[in-house]
Amino acid sequence: MHNTEATGISWTQWVQQPQSRFAEPPSNELLPPPGLDQSTLVNPVGAPPQRGWRRLVHDSTGGRLNPGRSKREVREQELVDAIRAPLRGDYRIAVMSLKGGVGKTTTTVALGGVFAQTRGDRVIAIDANPDLGTLAQRAAAPAPATIRDLLTAPDTSRYPQVRAYTNQAASRLEVIGSERDPAVSEAFSEADYRRAVDILQHHYNVILTDCGTGLMHSTMAGVLDLANVLILVTTPALDGVQSAAATLDWLSLHGHDQLAANAVVVVSANAPGAPTIDMARLTEHFTSRTRAVHLIPYDRHLAEGAVVELDRLHQKTLNAYRLLAAEVAADFGSWHRHAAY
Repeated sequence: MHNTEATGISWTQWVQQPQSRFAEPPSNELLPPPGLDQSTLVNPVGAPPQRGWRRLVHDSTGGRLNPGRSKREVREQELVDAIRAPLRGDYRIAVMSLKGGVGKTTTTVALGGVFAQTRGDRVIAIDANPDLGTLAQRAAAPAPATIRDLLTAPDTSRYPQVRAYTNQAASRLEVIGSERDPAVSEAFSEADYRRAVDILQHHYNVILTDCGTGLMHSTMAGVLDLANVLILVTTPALDGVQSAAATLDWLSLHGHDQLAANAVVVVSANAPGAPTIDMARLTEHFTSRTRAVHLIPYDRHLAEGAVVELDRLHQKTLNAYRLLAAEVAADFGSWHRHAAY
């Protein structure tokens, strides 16, 4: 489901070719002579198994017998390592859809939660929806402060000062909600968004933006200009798929063709059972136009519309979001254009 011709590589290619993502060390750097490095001299202790009969044997013998990790545990660790890819500076993720009710906010919270829970750095999600966005309500109990309060703060030079305006989910994802008054929320402009990102980029490594459904809203110009990657969310339904395709067309026609080619399409199932459209053709279409396509299965917990808690997700759903996070993280090592201020 990955497009090898589009911009970026898949997370599996990233973990298989880790050395290609970093520059060669300077010629004057002191390196150990051949034959005297860790790979040839050290006989490392094998990683202990984490569960099952392998863990039982390891613990009952005090570690003298170590069956090693199973293939499943090795794959899981590779996935965690991919999500923890080194990150230069900050990385901005725009989550958007032209159609409401397709799981855009849910995707923002779940993806941000996986990054915050798996990585050690700071992750924040911003609600840029002008129409009573629900990001704060889906992530944690909403805090009274909003993005407007952050913009009017007298001093945001230190993290504790910014943290006073955010709320934190159980996953460690921080969120900052939009105004609940539609009249005030509509006044949130492109300049306001750029100022918010300018504040947050000094304190957070991964910044997610839960966008509104309108491409012509003034804020979207700033969102698209500052984004490193676009997550385009749709449902496995004809109208949602057509809206997603139209979004890619609009991006290409308005100077964002590189962002469209590097986008990741998320097909989020909103009902149990098999989809009524041809998923193979859907996947083929978007794979030819974007970097990757990811399928998120239906999940009863997400369908509640309440606070998203990662530990309440079905294992298949959580794994799907982890794969999505690894796909996004495969782009962390690339050089990106950021705001000029």
